[in-house]
Amino acid sequence: MQLLKKSYNICKYLAWGILLITLLFFLPVSLHAQLIEKPQVSSDSSIAIARSRYRDSIDAKQDFIDILKDVFTKGIFARLDTAREKRINEPYFAVFPVAGYVLQTGITAELASNTSFFTSKSDLGNISTVNTAFIYSQYKQILIPVESDIWLEDNKFNFIGDLRYYKYPTYTYGLGDHTSTALADLIDYNYLRVYQTAYTQLFGDFHAGFGYNLDYHWNIKDEGDNTDFRKYNETTGDSTKSSSSGLTLNLLYDSRRNSNNPQGGSAYANITLRDNFTFLGSDNNWQSLICDFRKYISLPANSNNVLAIWNLDWFTLGGKPPYLDLPSTGWDTYSNTGRGYIQGRLRGNNFFYLESEYRFELTKNGFLGGVVFSNLETISRYVNRPLGTLYPGAGAGVRIKLNKYSNTNLAIDYGFGANGSGGFFFNLGEVF
Repeated sequence: MQLLKKSYNICKYLAWGILLITLLFFLPVSLHAQLIEKPQVSSDSSIAIARSRYRDSIDAKQDFIDILKDVFTKGIFARLDTAREKRINEPYFAVFPVAGYVLQTGITAELASNTSFFTSKSDLGNISTVNTAFIYSQYKQILIPVESDIWLEDNKFNFIGDLRYYKYPTYTYGLGDHTSTALADLIDYNYLRVYQTAYTQLFGDFHAGFGYNLDYHWNIKDEGDNTDFRKYNETTGDSTKSSSSGLTLNLLYDSRRNSNNPQGGSAYANITLRDNFTFLGSDNNWQSLICDFRKYISLPANSNNVLAIWNLDWFTLGGKPPYLDLPSTGWDTYSNTGRGYIQGRLRGNNFFYLESEYRFELTKNGFLGGVVFSNLETISRYVNRPLGTLYPGAGAGVRIKLNKYSNTNLAIDYGFGANGSGGFFFNLGEVF
């Protein structure tokens, strides 16, 4: 009865929240899209002139590829992509080797790539992206993510994939909001993630879909004694592996034409209900709900500067997820929550996150940009208990334009949090 009452209350408040967000953000944005984003011209020639002027403005910008062209002669190095004619399925590439230091991996060597392309002739068609990386760290971690967001003609269908293989010795810090980095527990494991979701267009920018999610951990080795990991797994028997296998129901609103770098006036909302079943190979039957809301505002109006706002809520509705599949800092789809804190710093049954970021140009040619950001997160005090202490974070960063036609940036940020937490964070594309 307590579980039913808890689930009912969560769903009730969530429903009111979704309704309020829809009224405040997405209906005005939808109307704005109809009035502003559709070409306000009456002839094909006028449309062609408007598009040509827009592409001329992009050509006048500079990115990392242009810098290489300036260094090397055109006979040795010349770019292959162009915005002069937006060809269907012609890819725009952004590839960048990175050597640096981040909290969860230490010193790393990374080769990251972004491939962007259009499948729709309409300028209102969303850009498709495929992000890949190979990461090796000083802690002998290996990370190979492949993340795809494919839009078909006129946004009628959308396919989102998240495939990962990790060999991942890392630290966990226990459950709840009163944990300490001084009590870090080293856990080593292999991890395979297979997420695939298919959406169909309902109307406009609204989509609905279903998917399959698999989180499989094996060769789990806990180096600590009397840890929350061991306590949590006392009733599960085998703590050397875990499997969560389930189906998802999804609702999506996405008016971003370019997820690499969303512009002012766009918005995003995604709601995912996941139900894991033992008959699909899951260790337990358990359910979760993830609500992801994002809003982008031009500030000042008619400028390229953007105020971005992000809210992520991650609930465990019922059952007992494996320890490593519980809501946790930095374990969202793109591992970007909690800049200022190490991945896995907070872990519990329910996770709430809010972030704002202001993005601005530093150079007129668009090659360099800057951001300032702040965030706030909190998690269940302990399993099935109310939310607890608020953990603030803040920081600043630079943006380097890797490809001006796909508008893909290399993001380099420094974030800091409570109790002396802080470090560098890298991303190919905007953080959200």
